Amino acid sequence: MDLTTTPSDSYAAVLDSPIGPLRVVVQDEKVTAVHFHPFDDLAAAEGTTPVLDAALRQLREYFAGERTVFDVPLGAVGTAYQHRVWAVLNEIPHGTTVSYAEVARRLGQEPGASRAVGTACGRNPVPVIVPCHRVVASSGALTGYAGGVERKATLLALERHDVTAG
Repeated sequence: MDLTTTPSDSYAAVLDSPIGPLRVVVQDEKVTAVHFHPFDDLAAAEGTTPVLDAALRQLREYFAGERTVFDVPLGAVGTAYQHRVWAVLNEIPHGTTVSYAEVARRLGQEPGASRAVGTACGRNPVPVIVPCHRVVASSGALTGYAGGVERKATLLALERHDVTAG
């Protein structure tokens, strides 16, 4: 066995970004995670693959204001419901926001399902690439971002969306 890789062929690299270092993980040529610093002790070899290179390039382009949509293959692990929520998140245009209640409505649910939507957003393993930062409270307040409200505000500001944390 080659000791430089894990049995599942997972690779990771760290990208410096305006929201702090991000650790991008690729497994079996799909992006499976984007972690905010500080990083957990995760099993993945430091190295490179074509998909990891593409993900890093696309993230750099996003942070430089040159990219609004990501097209790297994703291998996010989650429940069927979480995948439905994440699919809706991918439909939110760059530079715009929608409420948790609106995401619930787009899923055919009552606005009362906002909490379940928020939970699914919080479990998004590929933040930034799947734009959970574009979901806000019905009042417009920035709430519920796994990376912290400050990062959410920074991402929205990068997308030229005037926001205030609340």
